[in-house]
Amino acid sequence: MSKKYIIVTCICTLISLVFGIISNDIVIGGIILLTGLLCAYFASEGKRINYILGLINYILMGYVSFKNNLYGIFFFYIFIFSPLQVQGFITWNKNLSDEKNVKVREFTLKNSIIITLSCIIGSLILGYLLTLIPSQRLAFMDASSNCINLCGIVLMILRFKESWWLWLINNVIDLGIWIITFASKGEGSTMMLLVSIGYLVINIYGIIKWNIEAKKGKIENEK
Repeated sequence: MSKKYIIVTCICTLISLVFGIISNDIVIGGIILLTGLLCAYFASEGKRINYILGLINYILMGYVSFKNNLYGIFFFYIFIFSPLQVQGFITWNKNLSDEKNVKVREFTLKNSIIITLSCIIGSLILGYLLTLIPSQRLAFMDASSNCINLCGIVLMILRFKESWWLWLINNVIDLGIWIITFASKGEGSTMMLLVSIGYLVINIYGIIKWNIEAKKGKIENEK
């Protein structure tokens, strides 16, 4: 592991410990924050270890979401996003460069339109279904977050750089969800809010990083 990765890991660990102690949620919350930050960072660097960290992160976030009656997020995190981390690791392992970084791709305007419409339609349908659950909170925000996140994960597994833009939109929605949940003193909401803020910052870095790689000619055209 390079010095840069060691330094970033140490910084993220320190941040997670500090906020875990402050929020009195050092075990589940601290691990969520640590794995969330490192997962996003190593994904931005094109390192497959992000999927191992992501698996741990989604399982724990699913638990916290269930405790806060966010059943859509819980279902997606546990039964869809977690298994996709395993698939992502396998796919990236088959598409590594000589530097052991994943070979990334970019797609066309047609792909962008299809993804956009899929997210909108999926969010409306899922949002309506979630409103049928009596104790469900923030149904349409929950649905939008999950549909956009799902598209982002699939695109990341397929190595498309556009996944970072979807995650940026998803982060804004997630941030809104956890700000509202934090304001109502939801269980574990402090760490989830911090994770959302961390994701937002790292996703912006991911957009910049992968676009720099594109300019260097290291991205495959979509076929």
